[in-house]
Amino acid sequence: MKKILLFVPCFLLSEVTAQEITTMSQAHSTPEDKMNIIKTNITGYAFRNINLSYERSINRWFAINVGFGTVVEGKVPFMNAFLSEEDEKDFQNLRIKATNFTIEPRFYIGEGYGKGFYFAPYYRYSKVSSNTFDFTYDYTALNTTYPIPLKGNGEASGNSGGLMIGAQFFLNKQHNLVLDFWIAGAHYGSGRGDFNLTSDVILTPDMQAQLKKEIENLDIPFVEYTVETNSNGARVKVDGPWAGFRSGFSLGYRF
Repeated sequence: MKKILLFVPCFLLSEVTAQEITTMSQAHSTPEDKMNIIKTNITGYAFRNINLSYERSINRWFAINVGFGTVVEGKVPFMNAFLSEEDEKDFQNLRIKATNFTIEPRFYIGEGYGKGFYFAPYYRYSKVSSNTFDFTYDYTALNTTYPIPLKGNGEASGNSGGLMIGAQFFLNKQHNLVLDFWIAGAHYGSGRGDFNLTSDVILTPDMQAQLKKEIENLDIPFVEYTVETNSNGARVKVDGPWAGFRSGFSLGYRF
């Protein structure tokens, strides 16, 4: 019986000691214990952009972030900002979808290991494609205007490089909930693509000339394009600058 009574305090003491060791171990866990972060840009969903990124810390100050996003098919955002109301009516059923891939080395200048302010040079590949949409232009001859309907579709892609400035924060004591604030980012590069417009009407040289002029007069900003016409319609070739901007908030899980 005496042996049992002596054993009980020893057992309780060992339990308390083990608990203290576990607590101390958790209290002294280091940032290196969690080197991976999975995130999604929540502001992107307002623009139909379903996205996911993965960040891996290489050391205290350096990390690699890789992201992928896809914009589901829908209306062109802010189309009324660069087309007149009359021109916008010509593209009422135009829909686009897009994908992008980004690789982003990050240099942290704050606490490090995924926390604090950072700057990140990055490379981005983007691709945009359209549905089969209707386009109508007004052909005028002998003081009479004839609407000429056409069907259009196409795609374009671009490669660009840029710079992001941001800040990343841990939201809880366990340092596993993350907020990534993209303060400002911009990229610039070159893009190429083809969009074709076809008509069931055989276009005369005069019809082709008027169609070419109408497409050129759209004057879409940030895009350089040339127009070629033939008896079946027109070909719009995109070959020039490719630019974009990035900003928003991402939520993530660190492990």
